[in-house]
Amino acid sequence: MRGVSKYFDGGETVANYRIDLEVEDGEFLSLLGPSGCGKTTALRLIAGLETPSEGEIYFDDERVDGLSPSTRNVAMVFQNYALYPHMSVRENIAYPLKVRGMPPDERDRKIAEAIELLHIEDQVDKPPAELSGGQRQRVALARAIVRDPVVFLMDEPLSNLDAKLRQEMRGELKRLQDELGITTIYVTHNQEEAMSMADRVAVMNRGTIRQLAPPAELYERPRTEWVARFVGSPPMNLLRGTRRDGAIDLGEAGTVDLAGVAGAGREGAAVRTTGREEAAVETVEADVGASISLGVRPEDLSVATEPPPGGNAIEGSVDTVEPLGEYTIVNVVVNDQLVNAKVGDADVKRDDRVYLTFDDDDAYLYDEDGHLIA
Repeated sequence: MRGVSKYFDGGETVANYRIDLEVEDGEFLSLLGPSGCGKTTALRLIAGLETPSEGEIYFDDERVDGLSPSTRNVAMVFQNYALYPHMSVRENIAYPLKVRGMPPDERDRKIAEAIELLHIEDQVDKPPAELSGGQRQRVALARAIVRDPVVFLMDEPLSNLDAKLRQEMRGELKRLQDELGITTIYVTHNQEEAMSMADRVAVMNRGTIRQLAPPAELYERPRTEWVARFVGSPPMNLLRGTRRDGAIDLGEAGTVDLAGVAGAGREGAAVRTTGREEAAVETVEADVGASISLGVRPEDLSVATEPPPGGNAIEGSVDTVEPLGEYTIVNVVVNDQLVNAKVGDADVKRDDRVYLTFDDDDAYLYDEDGHLIA
């Protein structure tokens, strides 16, 4: 996609704005974002179900934005499966091959391969109404696979399934994509789906791609506050403060020393900065009095009832404690803002005064415009 935009209502509504995106052959790419961010529109533009207002779309070196959906040879799996209710499972799978005029022998072979691949041998004579949600999803995938598409396009395909089945189908989809090697673009608002299946994730908001990266990089190096707040469960805690000489003043919550946070010697720190680490430190110290955000992920916070003898700590008051078995979420009010700490266990209760501590290596700094400093 080269500079692709899509406008509705005579240009009043911007669904996509100047998207530049290159998906590698055989890659599993996820478009992740909140409802209304433009991810489904982007998928429909690739499929040919929408026409770009501006920009170009290519499959390899062939420009396709002027071609019909059938000419592009893409297979799209929808949220509601879009199965024909009056046809059996076998007939649903066979339909796109019949439309193409494929010879019966070849058609039967491809149908049999898809049925075996999706493990639906005992469902072939049933109508869709007699199938469970997971079985319908498998039939929709089988119908897509038999077409030998150049691109798989999936729009929230698991959203109608319960949590257990959704987890099973995530593994099934990833296995299929690995075996078939078909370039796949997968739209979802579910972080677990995107992060567990995709080779790369494009995080979208307001019609644009905010960050495109492999899942680990997206989590460990969110380039903006918006991405940091969106990715993670619970998301990254971000506390706004004021730059002082070598520190961040968080008001009643305390002061955080920047020497360790942005200093040299941290593993991976060079990757997190916009330039050399020395430059990042100079930037932080130079703009004294400017607004800055300190970010720490919930799992990187520890909760103590006494001030620590050394290191950085943020003071606050316990709001709620959520024991979740494997871990506990302690919600702490810091400067009228709720901060989440994800800990193994915590012997604290509501209104306890606590200190949130963290390692310097686990802190992130964002400038007043919300861009990553270190």
